[in-house]
Amino acid sequence: MNNNYIFGFDLFESFDDMCFILSADGEIVKLNMSAFKALKSDNESLIGRNFIDLLEGSYKEKFRLIYTDCVIQNRNGSTFSVIQLNDQLLDINISIIPTKCMGENKPYNYFVLVRDITEQRKKELDLLRFYNVAENTVNPLQITDVNGNMVYANPAFIKVSGYSKEELIGKNPSVFGSGKHSRKFWARMWNTINAGRAWVGEVENRKKGGEPFFTQVLVSPIVDQEGNISAFFGIHRDLTEKRIMERQLINTQKMESIGTLAAGVAHEVGNPLASISALVQVVQRSTDDQFVKEKLELVKNQVTRISKIIRDLVDFSRPSNYELQLTNINQIVSEAVEIIKVGTKAKNIDFKVSLNERVPLLPLVADQVQQVFVNILLNAVDAIVEHDPPKRDCSISAKTDISDENVIIIFEDDGVGISEENTGKVFEPFYTTKKEGKGTGLGLWVSYGIIKSFQGDIIVESSIGEGTTFKILLPIQP
Repeated sequence: MNNNYIFGFDLFESFDDMCFILSADGEIVKLNMSAFKALKSDNESLIGRNFIDLLEGSYKEKFRLIYTDCVIQNRNGSTFSVIQLNDQLLDINISIIPTKCMGENKPYNYFVLVRDITEQRKKELDLLRFYNVAENTVNPLQITDVNGNMVYANPAFIKVSGYSKEELIGKNPSVFGSGKHSRKFWARMWNTINAGRAWVGEVENRKKGGEPFFTQVLVSPIVDQEGNISAFFGIHRDLTEKRIMERQLINTQKMESIGTLAAGVAHEVGNPLASISALVQVVQRSTDDQFVKEKLELVKNQVTRISKIIRDLVDFSRPSNYELQLTNINQIVSEAVEIIKVGTKAKNIDFKVSLNERVPLLPLVADQVQQVFVNILLNAVDAIVEHDPPKRDCSISAKTDISDENVIIIFEDDGVGISEENTGKVFEPFYTTKKEGKGTGLGLWVSYGIIKSFQGDIIVESSIGEGTTFKILLPIQP
């Protein structure tokens, strides 16, 4: 059976693309019906005309070079160009194919197919614009296939997640799972997006390092031309700062409650303590027994100590007035140490205080600075308690000094210490080296913000097993 077929140019008459036969010089020999309709010209006005005249300015020379090379090298070629039809510029793709006449051994003419790719180029441009927006937006974006596996993640998503792009692509978003959301929560999401509707919810995820990140997520199905879901698009709005503010508000309200409670305790306990103190003094004056007097003096001192603890608690819990006042740093350091010393955890710790009397008064918000000192001292106590086995002869030192430009406050402990890679993270929100439920990870972050608000700085130096040093610098003339 003979399978060789010979087709004439009539075969291309029904093609939607414009088809031409050109001479070696580029003159139009034939063209199909689509070309006639598109160029809106009769046969005589187009036959013999050079094809290059149909193209727009700068594209003429580009086509001429490629066409000449195809003629000389006797090979196929293609190029992108622009043609003007009906006062409209169209993007086109030109394919050039040498053709032979019957009985000839060399190419005689050249078949040229012109395909309109204007709409395709518009889609590509839209895709490029979307890609640039997605790549440069601060909002984390991700795209998953219908099975939920990630096929795209923008730089913002990569940054917030802590994973590399290679670690994300092909993985299910469940790798970020915090375990804080129930199966029903995720089932509702999948039921919504599989039904072709957008889903919005607030999600707590986990970064690669285990730190939480909170986002409001909008997941929307991507539908193809036939109406079938082909992928899912997710855009995140970072809520971490919002959650931090909410927790700070809760902590502030908690402190206000403690302050109210402390004030009530001071009132309820203060009167009995005053009565006890008065009775002790009466008994002291009415006895000559030296042993009894010494024990009563001890009782009197303990009553005074209890009264001072309550007063310090009330003062520390009182809401800040945020007014700058000349503040005695040495006094605040001493008071912070006294507050911490009365804690149960600190009973076996030796507190060493060294104050430089030349430290000047500084314009600060006193209770905020005291909060910083208390936070650092509490962390120092916890670092010492975490020693396993317990360490003997533990100490915490608090020092003040001055340089040419700064007042320097130094807190040193001989606790468990912090590894070098984690030292730079201690001032990040929610970062903590303490066990689950033992710390919020906000104390040092808040402290850092307070010191920075006074144009100061906090420097931390630490190593595992050798303790930690916090150095606070407050400018003498901010």
